[in-house]
Amino acid sequence: MAEAGDENLYAAARDIARALGKDPSAAGDILQILSGYGASGNRGGDSRPTASRGGSNLNLDRSLNSLERQISGYIVEDAPIWSDPVDSRTFLDAVDELLAIAGDLRSMAGDKSAAVCMSRADVLIQQVMFRLQEEFEYVMDRSPESFDSDDEFAGEEDNYGDQSHQVIVAHPVTDYKIVIEALPSSTVGDLNAIALRMVAGGFGKECSRVYSSRRREFLEESLSRLHLRGLTMEEVQDTPWQELEDEIDRWIKAAAMVFRVFFPSERLLCDRVFSDLPVSSVTDLSFMEVCRGTTTQLLNFADAIALGSRLPERLFKVMDLYEAIQDLIPKMEMLFSNKYCSPLRHEAVAIHKRLGEAVRGIFMELENLIRRDPPKTAFPGGGIHPITRYVMNYLRAACKSRQSLEQILDQTGNETGSDTRPLSVQIRWVLELLESNLDGKKRTYRDPSLCFLFMLNNGKYILDKASDNELGSILGDDWNVKHAAKLRQYHSNYRRSSWNQVVGLLRTDAPYHTLIENLRLFNARFREVCVMQSQWVVTDGELREELRSSIAKIVSPAYSDFIGILKASPGTNGIVYTVDILEMKINELFKESSS
Repeated sequence: MAEAGDENLYAAARDIARALGKDPSAAGDILQILSGYGASGNRGGDSRPTASRGGSNLNLDRSLNSLERQISGYIVEDAPIWSDPVDSRTFLDAVDELLAIAGDLRSMAGDKSAAVCMSRADVLIQQVMFRLQEEFEYVMDRSPESFDSDDEFAGEEDNYGDQSHQVIVAHPVTDYKIVIEALPSSTVGDLNAIALRMVAGGFGKECSRVYSSRRREFLEESLSRLHLRGLTMEEVQDTPWQELEDEIDRWIKAAAMVFRVFFPSERLLCDRVFSDLPVSSVTDLSFMEVCRGTTTQLLNFADAIALGSRLPERLFKVMDLYEAIQDLIPKMEMLFSNKYCSPLRHEAVAIHKRLGEAVRGIFMELENLIRRDPPKTAFPGGGIHPITRYVMNYLRAACKSRQSLEQILDQTGNETGSDTRPLSVQIRWVLELLESNLDGKKRTYRDPSLCFLFMLNNGKYILDKASDNELGSILGDDWNVKHAAKLRQYHSNYRRSSWNQVVGLLRTDAPYHTLIENLRLFNARFREVCVMQSQWVVTDGELREELRSSIAKIVSPAYSDFIGILKASPGTNGIVYTVDILEMKINELFKESSS
């Protein structure tokens, strides 16, 4: 085992090497360092503990003097230290030595002379940290120009005018598997070297603040190229819905870019810049500060939409927003897993739930819309009423997001403690309200036949819209069977109320003069009905032909038998229509539209 004198001699040699490496002209300093060891430098000398400790204090003091002169020269220098690789390396070595000396001094707790040196070292460390902070800013700001890439969303130039530093801006892309290399490897290495010293010197938060400030600018500029307007809560509430629909589309694209490309790239960069730190808190804190502003801006917009009007037409875009956040939440949970980012993750989940509550409220508002539609506004000619078209097309579109709707109706009902209905029950209830509303409208027609035709038209439209799609699947086969039975009943009631009376005039079991009178009445009634019902509306071509065919099947045979008897009898029979002309008149019944 080496004697204490050897250890002191080796320490002196190291101090000489350090002094020569940093300031070759400091010969006087070297002599002072050697003289400080005294007799302890002799192998056979007495090395008492007190003498050794006193010499060590003196050596640390002289080393500190040398570092003060060396470091002060860098601190007062106007030019950036990191503009020269040699200077930066030398400066880092000096900082390392200063921190090592400070560590040695702290180990001498209770030593008054060491305490004085420690005070000087602390002052010097603080000056060094301020300069390292400036250098950290310089290294981040000296990055190369923005990448060349096709920018499909933006037309701005990459040059944003005279600025104190150039912000690297990520161009939007459609491939979410890429990683943005925002800073060159050499820059990342320099930042890491500075960050290690600042954290060791107790300036981790200051380093984090500079880093996050610069990276926030990167994200803000990149986000602006996606044309998001950055609306406040109040501005969202005051913006017309048509404009907000476009903004929601841009938001969905931007959010996907942010959480799938920008933030993962920022996490990777943050890990590299702050690698090899003894604790991860600086890394996690820096990442949170980088992401917080952009995340808050995005979430505030979504929250404003969630708190907005419950008008039914807003359902589909709010659903788009709900599903977009739902797709991104797993990514957020992974990115925001540390304690600093957890509030961002919790806020995203909370806003996602509020969007679900908004969707449920908007969907429920459809019921109120149907109830508020005036029951005395039947459609001319018994055609399909606008409320029927609106509700059925609305339900079809809504059911395209069946899985999300079912999830929302189930979750929000359970969480709020309110009575909730499964989606299938909810939609059936909406259709019952619609049919009830139509039933009130049919009463505005004076002609009972037109009442039934109106219900048949609208009922056929409802059934067609609920066939061969997600809406029909939700309603189920039993609903389809029951609704089809209603249509057959409407058809039967229409035919009975409109044509049975006409056909009743063609009875053949009566005296001849009664037959002649009945023919006259039939001609007048048939003409009247044809003129009137030729103005009635049956939009569906298949239904139109079905009605004409069913009318012909009950009128034509009876009329053919009736005029056959008249033709076989002597005298004037008063026949106006042939069977062919009668069927031609029947085929002229109903219009395709009310226009």
